[in-house]
Amino acid sequence: MMESPNRGQGRVDMSIDQWFASSKTCSCCGHKLDDLPLKVRDWQFPSCSTQHDRDINAALNIRAQGVFKLKAAGLSVSANGGKRKTSHALAAA
Repeated sequence: MMESPNRGQGRVDMSIDQWFASSKTCSCCGHKLDDLPLKVRDWQFPSCSTQHDRDINAALNIRAQGVFKLKAAGLSVSANGGKRKTSHALAAA
């Protein structure tokens, strides 16, 4: 994890593995397709029947992976996915 120059503003730069299968993994059930040609822009996942747009599905998976990595680093994460102050600090403000 790399700290952002905006550290004082509660921001952290995160990177995920460039080979993370964000497009091929269902953001609802986690099922991963073996193959997904780039020309396929939307499809229905066979395991949960969810209809996905390729880019929106990938964005949801990338966001979830970032939140997972923040939590794994011991950082508190707000409901909208960003790093936040602890509840103790909020109560004192």
